[in-house]
Amino acid sequence: MEIKTFEDLIDWTKQLHAHLARCLHESADRHKNERASALLDYISSHEALLEKAVAEYERQADPKALQTRLYDYGVHKPLKKNPSCNTDYANMTFDDIARDIFDFHDQVMELYDTLIGKAEISSVKSLLESLKSLEKHEAMLMASQIGRMNDL
Repeated sequence: MEIKTFEDLIDWTKQLHAHLARCLHESADRHKNERASALLDYISSHEALLEKAVAEYERQADPKALQTRLYDYGVHKPLKKNPSCNTDYANMTFDDIARDIFDFHDQVMELYDTLIGKAEISSVKSLLESLKSLEKHEAMLMASQIGRMNDL
């Protein structure tokens, strides 16, 4: 997907969360370790909720902010690694799954941080800060839940 506007960026983020949710769900059914399978199920449902939350941000955002072009921001390939179903979560350990998911969320937050630093329009900056806050809050929630699962 070519990202030309902030609306494209938000849509791309929404699609990434949806794609990741599907991949994790498929892998959960195939994982032989019950604990890792439960983790994949949990993160899958969490990613599906994040997709809906990001869609709501997109729906409520200022249309002018959404149509702001990104060409001045240098965003071509926003993430170093695109989560894909080729990543075989079904063969990863509990800790590797958690590490991979947190790496993904860290990259999304770093992207938002970079864009926030370059944003000159207050509505765009506010939108990005809200999206980063959502990602950060959800990552902390996942970390807490994963920590509890790890304690079991």
